[in-house]
Amino acid sequence: MKTWRDIATDGGSDVAGQVAEQANQLADRLRDVRRIVAIMSGKGGVGKSTVAVNLAAALARAGGRIGLVDGDINGPSLGRMTGVQAPISLSRMEGTVIPPETTWGVRVMSMALFLRDETAPVAWDAPSQAGGAAWRGLREAGALRELIADTEWGALDMLLVDLPPGSERLPTLADVAPRIDAAVAVTIPSAVSLEVVGRSVRMVREYLDVPLLGLVENMASHACPHCGKADPLYPPGRTEPLADALDVPVLARIPFDPALGMAADDGNAYLQEYPDRPAARAFAELADRLTLLLDAS
Repeated sequence: MKTWRDIATDGGSDVAGQVAEQANQLADRLRDVRRIVAIMSGKGGVGKSTVAVNLAAALARAGGRIGLVDGDINGPSLGRMTGVQAPISLSRMEGTVIPPETTWGVRVMSMALFLRDETAPVAWDAPSQAGGAAWRGLREAGALRELIADTEWGALDMLLVDLPPGSERLPTLADVAPRIDAAVAVTIPSAVSLEVVGRSVRMVREYLDVPLLGLVENMASHACPHCGKADPLYPPGRTEPLADALDVPVLARIPFDPALGMAADDGNAYLQEYPDRPAARAFAELADRLTLLLDAS
């Protein structure tokens, strides 16, 4: 399949010039962002967005200047999960918007902030939706680029990009972002999840120059909110073989806590409400370990 680089003539549309201009604009917008980290999985239902939101909160709580991008264009959820559903503000910088900020100091951008109500679908403006499959991927990539490029992030220590499920999602981000400094993969310790996540991680390893820092094992156990005792939800030791095969560490094991889901529904900060629960401590340790690994790279 040919790409725009292979086209001998573009009929005067200056496709190459437009792509170069977009790339330059994005690089300029992110010039004060120290690190860009992708939170990926490949498998849906593993709690990746919950990990992304609470990791961002833990990093901000430790003093970091943190931004969070909702990479799911068609099913955005970070607006509700972070409590930033208020209309966005236009920036004094032409063509940009100011990202709303959570009560715990994380700047957030999501397609949900542009929809007229909570159940409004994302529909591409076209004379007909028939045959749209050929263009939908390009439009989603363009929308992701605009979410990042048209946002006035300011100076950030880290910009986390919460990617939707699918092995192609990180390659798409790599196509539109000027750089990706690292990736973190989220899984649950089920055989099905580990197989799909492993496939997505191999895609990163074999085709992209993006360092994978490690795996986050989510919902590995259920921690009693009263005594703190953790009971495993899956047989222990399932994630280690994948981590060993990839030669990366298991960065954290996040226990299941129903309060995490309730905090996400209400847009509240779980780490502020329950700072001493096992899951909150696990997120704090994940934030510290991620920071150390990035500083050492």
